[in-house]
Formats: sequence, structure tokens, C-alpha cells
Amino acid sequence: MALACLGAQARSEQAAPGGLQASEASLRLEYQRVSVPGDRPLDLMGFHFHQQVMEGIKLGAGFYAPLFKGEYGGFVAADLGVLARYPLAGPWYVTAGLSAGGGGGGRSVEHSKLLSGTGGFIKGHLGLGYDFGDFSVGASLSRLKFRQSLIDGSQANVFIEFPFRYLTGPHAGHGQALPPGDDRRAAQEMGESMLTLSLDNYRQQDPQGSNKRTVGLGELQFAHFFAQDSYWFASLGMGYRGMPLYNQLLGGAGQRWRLSPALTLYGQLGLGSGGYAPEVIDTASGLLVYPRLGLEYALDRDLGLAFTLGYMTAPRGSSRNQTFGLALTRHLRSGQSGDAVGPARYQGLRMSVFQHTAFHLSYREQARPSLQMMGLQLDLPLDAHWYLPLQASGAYNAYLGYPGYAEILAGLGLQTALAREDRFQFFGQLMGGANVHGKVAKVSAGLRWIVDERLALNASLGRTLGRGDTGGHFSASNLTLGLDYRFSLPTR
Repeated sequence: MALACLGAQARSEQAAPGGLQASEASLRLEYQRVSVPGDRPLDLMGFHFHQQVMEGIKLGAGFYAPLFKGEYGGFVAADLGVLARYPLAGPWYVTAGLSAGGGGGGRSVEHSKLLSGTGGFIKGHLGLGYDFGDFSVGASLSRLKFRQSLIDGSQANVFIEFPFRYLTGPHAGHGQALPPGDDRRAAQEMGESMLTLSLDNYRQQDPQGSNKRTVGLGELQFAHFFAQDSYWFASLGMGYRGMPLYNQLLGGAGQRWRLSPALTLYGQLGLGSGGYAPEVIDTASGLLVYPRLGLEYALDRDLGLAFTLGYMTAPRGSSRNQTFGLALTRHLRSGQSGDAVGPARYQGLRMSVFQHTAFHLSYREQARPSLQMMGLQLDLPLDAHWYLPLQASGAYNAYLGYPGYAEILAGLGLQTALAREDRFQFFGQLMGGANVHGKVAKVSAGLRWIVDERLALNASLGRTLGRGDTGGHFSASNLTLGLDYRFSLPTR
């Protein structure tokens, strides 16, 4: 979900005719087995996006989740970091990286404090890779340390990395038509993507854990078509009702069937990891298999509303779930399509990485220590003033004595119009979503300082209010400092 998460500069981009520029990036999948003293090992699958910012240096963000080992279903961690690559002889290269982040989980709620400590962690790795051209593979030795945790050791990693290029235009060009040369290039080199926000419901079938309720999830999914009607996807979901701390990470493939101009059927198969403490929801090691169908009605050419049905199962645990929900999809088309009218236009986007401090925090009318969080936000502009913010964040210190606090939010933002010579922009946004207790709402206002066409800095103050599933009230004041990467994608 994170395009150019730390604000890639033009040093990593090759100028193209007109306004389009080519950026270098990569997707990296890695697997590692982490020793846990006195307990079963924890295996982690990592999924990372990295954006090249200079020759041999990339910045990125990603997630880790368990698959096959132990009973750690629901453990999840996220990080931000830097990745370096230095060529050796022929296709061989050395790779090294350093990242920091937060997360947590365990066999039970109490066990999570032993396994994950405060939730904050740091990871470093050094390895050797072999480049096949379309992809590269390699192995590395990594050091992973969670603060005040059993996880503090070195282990071997294996990885596979897929490089790719994508075209972007100036953020200020939002809504403008591409010049003929750029339009032809976008049609040849770019494809179609989908950004989907859904509310899913998991109706548990004969649950063996202590939680028997139907779980409501908010889910954000990004998909990209590698053929005309076939796509890969990645998604992040978090519970907001029934089990607010439930979380899952999925990736997989899907197929589209056009039934009529207004109706489209989608089928997809997701594999990944998720759950909660297995004694509460039994996903055991965390491995999930999730086939799902969606019937989409086109609200207009670029926006669709779908009803979804599926069946989510944990093969190594007892969790079985009938699923149903609603999904709102924004289609981002860059190549030629049969219903396209005129040239492609720039779709402005803004990706932010931020540090978030929640202070004056209260839960159940009692003052609590401040929370330190890091997160990502994607803004989809509607016009010069209005935009849709999508935000996910997680804490790297303990909350109520436990690791793993997180939020997932979406809403509406309002900003001052920005002329080319302007350097400051005021903004405010109202979002709703979920935290570890249940439903929350967040309001904030701030100032953005425009550094150049691509980069901006932002600062904001706000307030978060929520009510947990069990009735407890949550409130916090917020200070957020962020870095924006501003760009446009050619869309039809």
C-alpha cells in the first residue's frame, strides 16, 4: 500500500518527455525463523516496498507476520527502513539494511508481554544476492531485537526481490490531460490498479476460542492488473467490532469477469496471516486462506460498490468463518481501454510517513501514559480543496502494559488551494475507523510546508475519541509530524 513511502526525490527518477518521470522501486519478500528462548520458534514472512532515492540506496516500509511455526496467530509488526545494494562480480551483489518499527502478539494476551515486550523493535541485516534480471534471490544474516522481549537474537533470512518501474507526473497537474507523447507512453507502459476500502464481517463457525462473536473488519486493499482481467493484490485488515484487536495481512491473485457495462464479478484467493491470541480466536500459527467473490456495481466509470461473500479458514487452527461485506473501489486506469474518452489525465496523490504522539490520553476515565506511533497516510484529491485521507499507524511503545496498539482510519479532508508560488498550505481532516478498543473518530488541523514539487513537511494537532466494545471511553490529544511525497499517476 505504500508508493514511495519516504518521499523519493528526483535523483532516482529519469526525466521523460513532457511531464512523466520513471521511478525505480521493488517489492521484497523475505522469510526468517526467529528463536524464542524456552518456547517454540516464531517464523516471520516479511513484505516490503522500497523506493530508490539514489544509486544503490532505497527507502521503504513493510510488514511481518507469522505463518507455520508455534501458536502466534495475530502477531504482526511494521517497520520503516533503509536498504543498500552494492554490486560485486557479474550478477552478484551485497545487500544491507536497517529498520525500526513496532508490533506485537503472542500465544495469549499475557504471553504477548513476554514475546513482544514494549512492541518497539530494531532490525539490521547483511547478505548476498544474485540478480536474474526480472527478479533476484539471496540470503542474509539478520539481528532482530524487541525492547524488553524474549526476541533478541540473530537468524538467517532468505529473500526474493522483484524490481519494477512506474511513471509519475507533477502533483500540481492533477486533473490535467497528458500531452500526446506522454499519453502514448502511459498507454504502453502503465496498467490498471484498484484501491479498495471494505467493511467485512466474519461469522465464526463453531469457534473453539473464547471469542464467539461475529468480527467486523475494516480492510484496505491495493491491486494491480498483470493481464487484462487478472491481478495480484495485498491487503491490511483490522477489527473494529467483535474483536477490535483482530488483524490480518493477505496477498494473492484475482480474476475479473465483466457481466454487463454496470456489473462486474471478481474472484480472488488470498493467503497470509492473522488472528488474535489463539486462546481467543484460534488461528494457531497464523496461516490464513481466504477465497472471496465480489459483485461490483459501477457508480461511475472510476468508482464501484461491491457486495462480497467468502470463506476464511486457518488451516493449522480451528478458525472457520463465513464472510460477507461491502467494498468501495477506486479504479486507476493508465493504459488504453475500450470506454476511454480522450487522453489520460493526471490523478494527484499524496503519500505521507509520520511520527504521531498521543498525549493527555485517557481510557475508562483514567489518565494513561502517552503513545508513540508511526504511520502512513494516502490522500486522494477530489478537487483543489477536498481530499480523501486513508491512514494506518501502530505504536512502538506499550499501551496499558501491552504491545500492539494500532489504528486504521478513513475520512474527508479540506485544504486551502495551492498556487504554484505558494509555500504554505492549511488543512483539516475528519476520520473514522478503529483502534484496539473499537470504533474511533479523529479530527485534526495543521500546516503543510511545500519544499519542492515532490516533497513537503506537515505538522498538525488533533483529538481522538472512541468507545470500546465493552463500553470504555478512549480519548487523546495528538501531535503529528510528517513528510509528504506528492505525485500524480496517469489515469483514464
